Amino acid sequence: MIQLGKFTLAFIMLFSVSASNVLAKSRTAEMQEDIQELKNGQEQIQKELEEIKKLLQQGNRAAPARAAFKPTDMKLGNVPTMGEDTAPVTLVEFSDYHCPYCKRHATTVMKQLQENYIDTGKLRFVMREYPIPNLHPRATAAAVAVLCAGDQGDYWGMHDALFNDQKAKTDEAFKAMAESIGLDAAAFSTCLASDKFDAQIKADQAEGQKLGISGTPSFVMGLTDPKDPSIVHLTKFIRGAQPYTSFASAIDELLKSAE
Repeated sequence: MIQLGKFTLAFIMLFSVSASNVLAKSRTAEMQEDIQELKNGQEQIQKELEEIKKLLQQGNRAAPARAAFKPTDMKLGNVPTMGEDTAPVTLVEFSDYHCPYCKRHATTVMKQLQENYIDTGKLRFVMREYPIPNLHPRATAAAVAVLCAGDQGDYWGMHDALFNDQKAKTDEAFKAMAESIGLDAAAFSTCLASDKFDAQIKADQAEGQKLGISGTPSFVMGLTDPKDPSIVHLTKFIRGAQPYTSFASAIDELLKSAE
């Protein structure tokens, strides 16, 4: 009985050690995967920081041109708008759907602007596509996706969906978003694979560059021409995701000048 007890105890100890080794190896493997994932994430962050640094340097070199922003007219074509065409003030945003600062503006300040100015008929909001591919490789594809949604009458539904989930960057993810907001899946897929909106996106980018825009989000603002609402007399430039008060003060100033 004593020998059996020793054997049993030894077996139990051996089994426990083996189980512990297996568990330790499993945990080590999981930890190694976590470490590798963190390392990959850090490398991606570092890459984006380097790109942001380049863009900031470009922005600093272009600062004098922006500081000397001169009033100019913008002729609006077939662009996405929110609000009444006859609103006295028009705000134009140049945006990238994979830009985190653009998301911050869209999910915070934009809601306040819509409630206080757009829905009250004081402001018309215009969206221009300004993807920056060297920083966000799939931003142009996202711009195509949102314009394809607009082709079915729901630009703003896709606009919100893209900003709510910036990790969704594949065509399949865009198609899933389209279905989730009730778009015709087949028509959306056909549009997404076409070059239908390539010229419009390039035109928006060219317009932004002409205005001295080098980063997103960037905004220009002015009075809507009362005789031809497709013309905006731009007088103000706002760079970056500024707080609501920056936009409100600029809009109020323009509204006062229009009285």
